[in-house]
Amino acid sequence: MSNGIEIILVDDDQALRRATRQTLELAGYAVRDFGAAAQALAQLSRDSEAVVVTDIRMAGMDGLELFARIQSLDPDLPVLLITGHGDVDMAVNALHDGAYDFIAKPFPADRLVQSVARAAEKRRLVLENRRLREAATATPDDLPLIGQTPAMEHLRQTLRQIADTDVDVLIAGETGSGKEVVATLLHRWSRRARGNFVALNCGALPETVIESELFGHEPGAFTGAQKKRIGRIEHASGGTLFLDEIESMPLSTQVKMLRVLEMREVSPLGTNVVRPVDLRVVAAAKVDLGNPAERGEFREDLYYRLNVVTISIPPLRERRADIPLLFAHFMTRAAGRFRRDIPVMTTEVRRHLESHEWPGNVRELSHFAERVVLGITPPPKQTSGTPAPGLTLPEQMERHEAELIREALRSTKGDVRSTIETLGIPRKTFYDKLQRHGINRADFE
Repeated sequence: MSNGIEIILVDDDQALRRATRQTLELAGYAVRDFGAAAQALAQLSRDSEAVVVTDIRMAGMDGLELFARIQSLDPDLPVLLITGHGDVDMAVNALHDGAYDFIAKPFPADRLVQSVARAAEKRRLVLENRRLREAATATPDDLPLIGQTPAMEHLRQTLRQIADTDVDVLIAGETGSGKEVVATLLHRWSRRARGNFVALNCGALPETVIESELFGHEPGAFTGAQKKRIGRIEHASGGTLFLDEIESMPLSTQVKMLRVLEMREVSPLGTNVVRPVDLRVVAAAKVDLGNPAERGEFREDLYYRLNVVTISIPPLRERRADIPLLFAHFMTRAAGRFRRDIPVMTTEVRRHLESHEWPGNVRELSHFAERVVLGITPPPKQTSGTPAPGLTLPEQMERHEAELIREALRSTKGDVRSTIETLGIPRKTFYDKLQRHGINRADFE
């Protein structure tokens, strides 16, 4: 329940302090108690994951002075004041000065627990927003492939290994996963970086236009061809040609493209002249071209010619630990673009980040960050009683189980023993479920 936030309890009355501590511990909070304000203050810092609950009337430094010291340390650190009847006016003034809440004696246990719960959630959000802003500030705006999960570290390492080899590359990844970012990075990290990076979306052009775009044409090659045009292939000579959605390339063009890859030469439309080209081809597909059922009419020989090296980009739902850093980066970029302040992340936004499946991957997350910066709130979270559209009951149960495991790992910061105890399952079952759901325990440490 504490979500990593501990309670710093200060009261010089040992009996009352013991009773208050017991109340908070029964509610699920980790509590450290102190009989003197100076002792508690020494344990606090600007980044303390804590909420302070303090009595006002104490020997030495009283609760109001402790509150003032904490305000100078971190004005966002919540302080709850416990007051006697005669101290209510002082507590109200402190509330105006920034104290989180005051509770007058005698108080029911649930009144304290509810106030602490709200303060703990506020503190957690404050610290999370700070970390995200710091991470976004430390992230250059053009940093490619943002992410700290093992999958992304492996992807960056692979790209560095093959970037300067001139080998043709096939990139596989879902819509919005960053295929063009990977292609651009291969070009930037290669010795071809001074040459042109030429991109063409094969699915965005009609069959009557794509060959002219790729191969170029001479005047009079077809109706309307009044001037000579250098095609994308020739323009990419000395650099990199990126063919996105290559599965959409017409069959007739595939035949000609195969020859380009094999011979490294191009013949513009309307001429028999063959021109040599020096280029690297990076192709991207959103379907599995190695699967005949998904490949459709795409030529098998062209697939094998392109498939010298295949790079698979993991979807965002398989690297959920990267989502906060990516979101912070996109919010910072959007705030600059729209000339807005970076908003504080609310509980609703955080829940959406954690629970949404992100079918549009990084592109969808970027658009969501822009909407948040513009003040457009996320859609309401689907209730547990409403089935997710398009999913069978077993699929919904699998998704729910995976989320329960992730939540347990988050609460225990990846500790195996604590997570197993929380879930109440054997160790072998735990590891089997991690593998089945594609969850990396180390991401939660």
